[in-house]
Amino acid sequence: MSDIAIKVDGLGKRYKIGMLQRHDTLRDQLAHFVGKRFARNGNGNHSSARGPAGQATSVTASDTLWALRDVSFEVKRGEVVGIIGRNGAGKSTLLKILSRITEPTTGYADIAGRIGSLLEVGTGFHPELTGRENIYLNGSILGMKRVEINRKFDEIVAFAEVEKFIDTPVKHYSSGMYVRLAFAVAAHLDPEILLVDEVLAVGDAAFQKKCLGKMGDVAKEGRTVLFVSHNLGAVNTLCGSAIWLDNGQVELVGQTEQAVTAYLSRGAQLSGERCWLGNEDSPGTSKIRLTAARVLNPDNEPISSVDVRRPVYVEIEYDVLKFLPSFRVAVRLLATDGTVILTSADSSNNCWEESSREPGRYASKCEIPGNFLNIGRYMLTISADIPFVEELFFVENCLSFHVEQTGSHSGRFPERWPGVICPKLDWHIERLDKPGVSAGK
Repeated sequence: MSDIAIKVDGLGKRYKIGMLQRHDTLRDQLAHFVGKRFARNGNGNHSSARGPAGQATSVTASDTLWALRDVSFEVKRGEVVGIIGRNGAGKSTLLKILSRITEPTTGYADIAGRIGSLLEVGTGFHPELTGRENIYLNGSILGMKRVEINRKFDEIVAFAEVEKFIDTPVKHYSSGMYVRLAFAVAAHLDPEILLVDEVLAVGDAAFQKKCLGKMGDVAKEGRTVLFVSHNLGAVNTLCGSAIWLDNGQVELVGQTEQAVTAYLSRGAQLSGERCWLGNEDSPGTSKIRLTAARVLNPDNEPISSVDVRRPVYVEIEYDVLKFLPSFRVAVRLLATDGTVILTSADSSNNCWEESSREPGRYASKCEIPGNFLNIGRYMLTISADIPFVEELFFVENCLSFHVEQTGSHSGRFPERWPGVICPKLDWHIERLDKPGVSAGK
């Protein structure tokens, strides 16, 4: 038997911009059917963008988009492989093709073994059904037999932590309860190949940690796993190798650390400054446009390296085009392995009610203190958003800079101490015994 679990050769996927999604999969059709039955009985609401003849309608558009183009790779049995890349790189499209949710335009993908997918958590759940009923419905959609669901039912409920509400319609669940139950059903499959897309983005911090632990258990069981995530720390922890996708094409296949470092370095400017024209090509929306991002020294000069003892400043310049009643500009600092060191927003210093901006050009600037970061290279991601409402712009790995060794932490010795950060903390030395007095007297 071949040791190749997944073989992808020349895979491509082309979309017509403006085309609405059809209910082309069994999962979509079952969920749509259940929704229609409840709608007919007056027990729920369901809307569908379908034409008079029952066919999906479409919006005409002349442009096409290649979500994937000429993608080729192999994954051996028992490997845990991360798939990384920017938003829109084609990661989710690749998993949907491998899951047989959508068909490729070119090329092929061979899958050897039973496949389980954790792609769109919660697909197939219906709000009018109880948690118990949704477990059986969703489990069936995901390929589990009733006897298998019976055997794992208690484990699924315990993992989701919804024991008290298992016979309550899920329309009364909080969003956290909903995603916990949906993930628990999907996570307790026993496939030979598991495809996972951003499951660590759901739920609260405690549940995300629980998800990560479950993914680790799956990996240790020797199953083949493809894991898509923007959490590069999790990718580093779980995956032995990684595939970096960019603009629908494979940029690199290699060891995880190598791929993550290359991905983070792509597009990160070493000049200390990156500028845009402020037009429609600039990151942003009709409300705001990013015009510049800079790494500055105390003299307000763009820099690509900084003395470990000195502060470094991050400046984000932007044009507000329409009055914004409340929003925030933020910066995220990452190490080269993808570890997020810190995130800070300009709303931290003001009351949320004071975060409005009239149209005009602005600059938000923050200080990273000296004697704080360790020696090494760092990446900056720049963003602006209206929390829980709208993302205004998001530029991954916008800039990078290097913190230079001066030996200040260890006195005379130029060495890099372990740790993500290396703050210079205050120490006080006090002699406890008195000179000339023996111990014990």
